[in-house]
Amino acid sequence: MISVIIPTFNEARQLPASLAAIQMNQNAYEVIMVDAGSFDATIDVARAHGARVVSSDVRQRASQMNLGAQSAEGDVFLFLHADTRLPQNGLEEIEYAMAKERVVGGGFARRYDSPSWFLRGTCMLAGLRTRLTGWFLGDQAIFVRREVFEILGGFRDLNLFEDLDFSRRMRCAGRVVTLRPPVISSARRFSLCRPWWTTWSDLRMTWRYLRGIDPNQLAADYYDGCQRGHRSAHLVAAASHTASS
Repeated sequence: MISVIIPTFNEARQLPASLAAIQMNQNAYEVIMVDAGSFDATIDVARAHGARVVSSDVRQRASQMNLGAQSAEGDVFLFLHADTRLPQNGLEEIEYAMAKERVVGGGFARRYDSPSWFLRGTCMLAGLRTRLTGWFLGDQAIFVRREVFEILGGFRDLNLFEDLDFSRRMRCAGRVVTLRPPVISSARRFSLCRPWWTTWSDLRMTWRYLRGIDPNQLAADYYDGCQRGHRSAHLVAAASHTASS
């Protein structure tokens, strides 16, 4: 059985589509939603779709996903973002891949729910990265054998790059695979901080992470920079509106 583990915080708008996509699969699975204090309808949505809800005192993806794994019953863990939709036969593809003894885990190719050619290009580059390195990000729906996850000690206590850190360690534990059709992930964070700025920030942060900078410090820098970028966008929009009035 595959345990689908979803960390959430106020995801009532995105969650229905993600859960509905899981339900289109015929394979044996359970859905564990680890919620960090949502005050919208997230928990109601999860329960309406048959998910088991686990409460977390910590709002951090790494901690929430580890907590979900502790209560999971499956032989394979699939860590899914609340705004990411599996393909129709996604769980079947995972089972097929995990039937191969050397495979320890992997992830999916990824597309965004946006017509942007710029974002399509970033997905192509992500596919190249995956083929060359075997590294996955969280919005690629990382999956792993239960015993491998436990041997690796789960996700480390990181506020950023917990997914890349884990997938790099998973890659060292054995063979990883990239599955298709791709998952469809929300492009909402690109609209919040502008696509080109967010992509450039991601690349810069990743380079600093690979050079050994503390991921928790990078997380603080990233979110501070995103907020400043968002404020600047509002100022530019307001100035343009004033000039045209």
